[in-house]
Amino acid sequence: MIEQDAVSSSKPSKPESGFSSEAVTRGVRVRVDPRFDPQRSQPARGRWFFLYTVTIRNESADTVQLLTRHWVITDGSGRVEEVRGPGVVGEQPILAPGESFQYTSGCPLAIEVGRMEGSYQMVTGDGELFDVAIAPFTLCETEVVH
Repeated sequence: MIEQDAVSSSKPSKPESGFSSEAVTRGVRVRVDPRFDPQRSQPARGRWFFLYTVTIRNESADTVQLLTRHWVITDGSGRVEEVRGPGVVGEQPILAPGESFQYTSGCPLAIEVGRMEGSYQMVTGDGELFDVAIAPFTLCETEVVH
């Protein structure tokens, strides 16, 4: 997985495809908008690359901080890879009520379709840890679906 382009935003992003996902856990909304990246893909060599933009919006009354990420990536052949690590794009953003954080990252696959899901571990200002769900979303070269 390649992470890049952290951007703060105060409003949700516009969906890039019909494969988006959204989930709310304890007042923290996570929206993911994936898209196929033909410039980084080489289908003849068995390499498809997907970008996904994540918007995390704190709709709760508490200030929260993202500590870690956990992704479960499943390709169309059923191969599963798990990725865990601190923060996202080198940051552990702190979100006051009403604030958002947006970033774009990428995922290579050896097949033209897959899916991702996962969670972020967050902490409140009082030190309470909790997991925020990242709902499943599809990675697909658009032409394959039609």
